Amino acid sequence: MDKQPFDQFRDHVKPAIRSKLEEFILLGYRDVSEEKVWTFLKNKKWRKTPELYVHEVVRDVLALKVGDFMNYATVESFKKENWFDSDEGKDLLKGLI
Repeated sequence: MDKQPFDQFRDHVKPAIRSKLEEFILLGYRDVSEEKVWTFLKNKKWRKTPELYVHEVVRDVLALKVGDFMNYATVESFKKENWFDSDEGKDLLKGLI
């Protein structure tokens, strides 16, 4: 996959990402990583953005709301898993029948 134009700023904006991660942790969201935040920004925030300046990348990182991120993470988790294929899902499904 080709690097997107804003990938060049990732190392430059790590302090902003770490700051946002600390905020998420203070709010009780401990399962968030730098990679997950960056993926969210690339796939949702910048999906249709051809080019960004470094100050715009920092602005978007710092403006990220935990609710927006968690909505995205929830939808992505549903896309990746077929819950009824797992043993736990099968057991619960049998209990409903």
